[in-house]
Amino acid sequence: MARGPACASASAPPAASVAPARTAPALPPAGTAAPTAAGPPGTSGAGCFGDGCAGRDPESTRCGRPHATTVAYRTVGTARVEVRHSRVCGAAWARVSGAAPGDVVAVSAAGATHERAVRSGDDDAYTLMVAVSDATDARACATLAGGLRGCTGPD
Repeated sequence: MARGPACASASAPPAASVAPARTAPALPPAGTAAPTAAGPPGTSGAGCFGDGCAGRDPESTRCGRPHATTVAYRTVGTARVEVRHSRVCGAAWARVSGAAPGDVVAVSAAGATHERAVRSGDDDAYTLMVAVSDATDARACATLAGGLRGCTGPD
């Protein structure tokens, strides 16, 4: 998996870039357990499911680790924006890393959108959740403070 554009020449200055969107592997690495199918809230330790997760924090509801996987990502300049999905919660959110204060990350699905700016002193941020039936229902976008924007999924 390539990270960033190839260098055209040693003397050319680096250009701002948006790498093509990528879909993360659907299966977990060998030797790890896949999240189980979502049951009623509470059966996995998660605090919500589907519409009950919409607009809520993935960490405080226990939808994040260990239940979350990255299902799509894209490199935007030096930042990486990801769609994070929790099958046990029926929800997704966006996360940006390698970012700078003022960069904004957003997630959207089925008409709902949540965004959050990277705060001073941080280099990452994540959004509140949107309810999804399928991991591919959500799209994540990053808008860097300098104006460069990129999203997961088709352009």
